[in-house]
Amino acid sequence: MANPKRNSYLSSQDYLKTVAPTQILSERGANLVVINLGSANVRVGLAMDEKPFNVPNCIARYMTQTGKPTVVDQMLNTQVTTNQHVDRERAYNTAASLLKIPFLDETSSSGSASRKMGRIDGFNQASTTKKDAVFTWTDVYGDEHISLASSETSADKGEASVSKAVPDFTDSKDTSESKCKYRKTIFGEEALTISPKEPYCLYHPIRRGHFNVSPHYSAQRVCEDLTAILDWILLEKLHITHRERNSFHAVIVVPETFDTREIKEMLTVVLGELHFNSAVVHQEGLSAVFGNGLSTACIVNIGAQTSTVVCVEDGVSLPNTEKILPFGGEDICRCLLWIQRHYQKWPQIHTDVLAKPIDMLMLNQLKESFCEIRAGELETVATVHSYEEGMPAVPHKTNLTSLNVPPMGLFYPNLLVPEVFPQAPRQWFQDHENMLEDTWNMDFGGGGNMGLPMWDSFAFSPSKPKKEEKIGLAEAITSSILSAGRIDLRRKLFASIQLIGGAGLTKGLVSAVEERVLHAIPPTEAIDIVQVLPSRTEPPFVTWKGGAILGILDFGREAWIERPQWMENGINIGGLKKYKDSYHLQGQAMYFINP
Repeated sequence: MANPKRNSYLSSQDYLKTVAPTQILSERGANLVVINLGSANVRVGLAMDEKPFNVPNCIARYMTQTGKPTVVDQMLNTQVTTNQHVDRERAYNTAASLLKIPFLDETSSSGSASRKMGRIDGFNQASTTKKDAVFTWTDVYGDEHISLASSETSADKGEASVSKAVPDFTDSKDTSESKCKYRKTIFGEEALTISPKEPYCLYHPIRRGHFNVSPHYSAQRVCEDLTAILDWILLEKLHITHRERNSFHAVIVVPETFDTREIKEMLTVVLGELHFNSAVVHQEGLSAVFGNGLSTACIVNIGAQTSTVVCVEDGVSLPNTEKILPFGGEDICRCLLWIQRHYQKWPQIHTDVLAKPIDMLMLNQLKESFCEIRAGELETVATVHSYEEGMPAVPHKTNLTSLNVPPMGLFYPNLLVPEVFPQAPRQWFQDHENMLEDTWNMDFGGGGNMGLPMWDSFAFSPSKPKKEEKIGLAEAITSSILSAGRIDLRRKLFASIQLIGGAGLTKGLVSAVEERVLHAIPPTEAIDIVQVLPSRTEPPFVTWKGGAILGILDFGREAWIERPQWMENGINIGGLKKYKDSYHLQGQAMYFINP
């Protein structure tokens, strides 16, 4: 008797061979929402869309109490210790010697002012409009028209919880003026550009690749804020009302840094609070492979606050190759500010990336416009803006220097001093209901482990917080690939490195990775080719695009969880429908997404 499951698989493959890709997108992508979470941004969109909405993953809440700090992010600390300062100076000098520029306490003897200006004018001349962009303070008040529209929207939705997402307003600053009512919640970039004088507190639900749970930020509040942010995006950006969501399905693309507790909370947010019909979880490494139409690659994801490295073979992630590095694009921005202040190139203005998140937006813009990795002195004239307590931005022309040093912090992490924030209580990581207990004995046939049960060759405990490693990017890539096993697989991975994430767009990073990884390979390894493959999708959106492809091509939907089942039984140990970690998702229809 024929196996119906096998026949179903064959029929889906036959269908994929004959159907046009645009037809699949229209048929299966119209009611599929892809949510890609990140520390700094969340990317949300329909699977049929070309690009997602890229929204800062934060929320500002109006504070009724007086005398408390405003727009300050969760008691973070960036004070540099004496040892860190010494290590940072040493790392700078190491990078300077490689870039052939003066050391930190040396002055350039090779260039006069006129020569430097000549180099400046010849460099980045085309990016004038981008580098001079100005941010404006958020209008924290709402008028009667907006308030009325909000109430109509709430009535139309028929949901009390909609007040979490749409702009809401509280008592006016001047009771006689009905048009001066504070908005209770502000989302996205608007939340980052609130003046410090306004009575708001800024919250980031995810910090450094984990839920931002601390003694000052409870797990319940983190989930409530995530729900409010996603609800606002669904309503205001995708225009999906609460009534319609029961007919939509969600693909949740999570960072490798997430543990099982955080994944379960996200499923509860999406299925329970946001009322999606069903959902599935994939990790960013696997999604990135599908997003670029590959089957095997070493995925290097350089995010805003965390970088990860993981190898994927034939559509299956190899968990023992996973590396988590506690630095990213925001740390490069802070390093840029430190260098300019050291050389007294920064204007005499008050720049504080914690008290004024708008300053981080400005620094990130300067980093994207001018920082690159190349040998020789790299300077440019740039416009730096000062943002002082609600006053309009004031431009300051200045000569920024050593712009090729900050991105070198990816290879010399002592250059980057991450902020310190309160750690989550230990019990937050205790997961007494292991979501993966029935996957430990799964057999993957002739996969990368020669027919052995997959987990037998990997040391991985999903119930413990994942360990970060303070090593450079080149060492992390080399160590990750050398953990993959067979020599033929290692060679293939070294020739199939994929850079994704916002910092992956840094000029000169590709050649720097190839050169430094090649030198980091031990002489005993018979490997002489290291290649970074060009991305077919914009690096910041590769993981989101891969999640869309996985959702569209997943015809069996065996790993999907339906809302009634999750709300009633949770994980439902021993049931047929149980959460499957994305390590175990086999590559589907690889011939379809490969050209």
